[in-house]
Amino acid sequence: MQTRVQKWGNSQGIRVSKDLLADADIQVGDEVEIVAREGSLVVVPRRRVRGGHNLTDLVKEIPSEYTSEELEWGPPAGKEVW
Repeated sequence: MQTRVQKWGNSQGIRVSKDLLADADIQVGDEVEIVAREGSLVVVPRRRVRGGHNLTDLVKEIPSEYTSEELEWGPPAGKEVW
């Protein structure tokens, strides 16, 4: 695919075809990592190692009647002030 770098607000952008994204298993909205390597740009999809859990969603699943307890972690190991 041939395309052109164009101004996009205060940044620059490159349009990527739907087919090219599909070949790379990337969808609109996916996070990607872009690195410069030997004069080329390499775009790699970011995959979540832990299965795509979202902390906000997980916290919402905590039962309302749950109460946490304080745990004893032992004596300070560094310069903690508490």
